[in-house]
Formats: sequence, C-alpha cells, structure tokens
Amino acid sequence: MYFYRFVIAAAFCAVPATVEAQAAPEDQPAVAVSGSATIASDYRFRGVSQSDRNMAVQGGITIAHESGVYVGTWASNLAGWGTFGGANMELDLIAGYKAKLNDAATLDVGLTWYMYPGGAAKTDFAEPYVKLSGTTGPATLTAGAAYAPKQQAIGKWYATGADATAGTYTSPGSKDDNLYLWGDGAVAVAGTPVTAKAHIGHSWGQDGLGPNATAVSPTGAYWDWSVGADVTFDKLTLNVSYVDTDITRRASRYLQPSFSEGQDGTGSIAGGTVVASLTAAF
Repeated sequence: MYFYRFVIAAAFCAVPATVEAQAAPEDQPAVAVSGSATIASDYRFRGVSQSDRNMAVQGGITIAHESGVYVGTWASNLAGWGTFGGANMELDLIAGYKAKLNDAATLDVGLTWYMYPGGAAKTDFAEPYVKLSGTTGPATLTAGAAYAPKQQAIGKWYATGADATAGTYTSPGSKDDNLYLWGDGAVAVAGTPVTAKAHIGHSWGQDGLGPNATAVSPTGAYWDWSVGADVTFDKLTLNVSYVDTDITRRASRYLQPSFSEGQDGTGSIAGGTVVASLTAAF
C-alpha cells in the first residue's frame, strides 16, 4: 500500500496544477486516426487471464480531435473464465478528453463501455476513468482511477463458483460497483530501443460472481502488478512482462470451477506468468 501511494504521489508531484493552452502546429491535421494490432501469449485484465492462459488477438482504433476529444474502440478474443455469458469476444467502446497541463503532463478523462457480443444479457457495463501522466527526463509516471458505478453486470449474482456451474442464482439482479486504482512507470534506456516498465494496481468490488459468472474484482479486493520491457523498432513493439496477483488458490477456492484454467477447478488464472506480445501501430 505504501509503495502504491508513493507511485500516485510521484505522478501528481511531477506536474503543475495549471492548464496551458497548446496551439496545434499548422501542418498537424485537426483529426488524427491511429490504431494497433496485437498478438499476445495471454490476455490479462488487471492480472487475471481472460483468454484461459491462451493466445489472444487484439486490435483497436482511435480518432482524436485537436481539441482533445477522442473516441475509439478495442477488441480481443476471450476464453475460459466464466465463459463471459457465452461471449467469445470483448468489445470496448471508449470516449474521452485529453488536456495538456504543460509540455510534460497530460490529464485524460473518459469512459469505457465493456461489451461482450453474443453473451448473456446483463453482461455489459460502463466504467469512467481519469489518468494523470507526467514525464521527467527518460521517465514517465501515470496515476489512474477507474470507477464503475453500481450495475447488474458487476453485481454478486452467484455467491460461489458451484452455484454458477449449477445455474443457481444466489441473488439475481444484484448490483455492485467497482473501484480500480493504479500506477504505471516507464523508463527509456538511453541509446537503446528498450523501455523498462512497471505497473501496480488494486481492485475493490463484489466478492462473488456476476451474471456472466465472472467478476471485475475476483475475491472482492486484490493487488495486481507487472514488470517488463518494451523493445520498439519503428512501428513494431515487442513486450515481455511478468504478470502476477496476490490472489491465492485458497482465497479463490470458492470461485471454482469458473476461476480456473479450462474451468476444471484445479488451476488458477490469476497466478504469475510471463506474457509476451507483439504490437504493430499504424
């Protein structure tokens, strides 16, 4: 907890509190379109595998206006972990606003709508977020918060994984909220294409399973973290990271068999692992 508070404090201390108007260069278009495509060895969302520890294909596109307003979408395949109400895909719709505080700092406020096409009803949910990023020398620090207000998709419909397997709702229609706080750090290694990266986050939410037999915050509250590095060549980036959580098998036993690799009730999808990904930007 003290380390996390230090990351947040450092990010906020790295930037001033006043917003400066930034004139766009005359040759810069008023609207910019960017995107990426990624192949990853595992899709980890806040430390927990969403692809049953299998490969994931992901992609996104963002349209940004010079005013700071942007909209975008991002998608990934899914597998395992509660079956996501039968959906094999996650589709996120994103909208927000970025304001430059100065040449080295940016405030980003927006909302993500998580959708699971083809899944059961009541599985989609909205989550507003705010991020503050600052750079100093080769280092970039980011502090963020995401809060999803009470919604059925993140409510505690099943008290246990056994209830979910039997299709027996413990509390159908239940609503819960979710809070996620995180800090990121990145340091470019001078004279190389390498950027060292670290992340730490903490989730608070429902202590059970939602209508799709998953949970944004498995076990109610937990930590996730990662350490790794990017190697970038032109528009290609290779990332290798070690990802882990403090969710033990004992703590998550009541979520089984949903919270396990292959949903066989024996393994865990929150254990430490090395994740590799290759991203092409355009």
